[in-house]
Amino acid sequence: MGQDTKGLKVLVVEDNTINQRLAVGLLTALGHTGVVVGDGDKALKCLAKLKFDVVLMDVMMPVMDGLEALAAIRLGEASTGQHLPVIMATAHTEPEERTRFRKAGADGYVAKPIELDALKKEFMRVLGRG
Repeated sequence: MGQDTKGLKVLVVEDNTINQRLAVGLLTALGHTGVVVGDGDKALKCLAKLKFDVVLMDVMMPVMDGLEALAAIRLGEASTGQHLPVIMATAHTEPEERTRFRKAGADGYVAKPIELDALKKEFMRVLGRG
């Protein structure tokens, strides 16, 4: 049985204001709280200061994209032995994208525009593996 996914603290990494608002609205509806940053570089700085249960990461962003940020997160984990679940979010829904994200170290994937049920299921899948 997986752990409860209510009350998660989620880092939302998204450069688009409308998508930021959508993500926060979905998180609120699911009983979670979100901190929003606009690119991968800001995400890494935020992760250095605050603790999160999961990261919801856009793939395409300026400054540092989601895959670059994911690589930096995973590199840092190699020395700490810890693991932060990361769910990638993208409008590209081709099956090979999911494989590409997994190979890059992502724990999960949701298609944009993000839907409430899809996000809830992905949180449960990613966090419920005891």
